[in-house]
Amino acid sequence: MSVVETEVVVLEGPPEVAREAARRLVAALDRAIGGRGEAQVALTGGSSALELYRELVEPAWRRAVAWEKVHLWWGDERFVPVDHPDSNIGLAYRMLLAMPARSGASGDGAQGVDVTAGDVPGLPIRAENVHPFEVDEALSESDPGDLVAQRYAEEMASTLPRGRGGLPAFDVMLLGVGEDGHILSVFPDSEALGADGPLAAFVAAPRHIEPRHPRITLNPRLIKAAGTVIVMVTGEDKAEVVAEVLVGRRDPHRLPAQLAVRANAVWLLDQAAAARLDQATAKT
Repeated sequence: MSVVETEVVVLEGPPEVAREAARRLVAALDRAIGGRGEAQVALTGGSSALELYRELVEPAWRRAVAWEKVHLWWGDERFVPVDHPDSNIGLAYRMLLAMPARSGASGDGAQGVDVTAGDVPGLPIRAENVHPFEVDEALSESDPGDLVAQRYAEEMASTLPRGRGGLPAFDVMLLGVGEDGHILSVFPDSEALGADGPLAAFVAAPRHIEPRHPRITLNPRLIKAAGTVIVMVTGEDKAEVVAEVLVGRRDPHRLPAQLAVRANAVWLLDQAAAARLDQATAKT
């Protein structure tokens, strides 16, 4: 199987991947704002998010789009308090947004660029336009994971525009890929891969991959409804799975990341992650 239905761009290293992701993100957000007066983006977590957030707080990107008209959502979250170093939401609060009251302790995971500490100005996104999974608020409830997922699904359904198949549609979805081929927090053979799964679901802690926390995840069906999907993958430890996902036999139950091999998606790889790809199949 050759690379089909998706654009693959190979860049030198993680900083270049982050820069290209920022360029495409800002362009897509600007188009959405021009068309509807606002834009909706679902953020990712992990090392890809870290590099992208470092890039986006640069002055040029802060001036490049009307951030006050952008709404932030999350594709998945570890079921931990927002001030926990493994929180995807906390990472964005610390590194991307000037929201110290919500981010908890300053400095965890910032690695040199800390918005909360005042080292750089955060993106000027309105607090009411930030839509986190309300993990902290639900921890005292019974079945808190299911409750958070249900509330998020309801908020998406009532807030987002409709896209393909009548699904709630983000203007941009940012994604990374795990070493096992998972995407969002949808792991191989996950129940979330079913055609009738909820828009957001609580996921038990994975036993085979770190960090071993329960998760909340969006359903990968939302990928097909998004306007633009940007998949960022870096590092030699991802080279094998990237090759399997992009040029191997299609089996999304084994490799959920194949659900992001679509016409509305671009895969941004660094040279290390692309090392096992046939370079003739990638648009460099």
